[in-house]
Amino acid sequence: MSLSSPLPVLPFDAAVLLVLLPLVPAGEVPPGTQSNASIRALQGRLGPAIRVLKIDEASHPAVVQSFGTPQLPACVLVRHGVELWRQHGLPEDEVSLSNLLQAAQTQ
Repeated sequence: MSLSSPLPVLPFDAAVLLVLLPLVPAGEVPPGTQSNASIRALQGRLGPAIRVLKIDEASHPAVVQSFGTPQLPACVLVRHGVELWRQHGLPEDEVSLSNLLQAAQTQ
């Protein structure tokens, strides 16, 4: 029997980047959908200041719809229930990553 590795310990005040993914029919992958690998890579680039959490519309439609994003995928940065930043798609370029990290340091 193997034990799973524990989740990384994050600071109490860590911001959370919600990656909101669209509802996709079984077997289809729409353009722009982010893979688990790209989300893990994003978490690695952001470090412990921001926790990346994937939320797909298929599993959690009410949560995704509650953010009222006009297009999916989208990212919303929150801390203690307060929205700090949002963007369509993943923040992959250096300017977006810099803006995201700066937003996480506010408040």
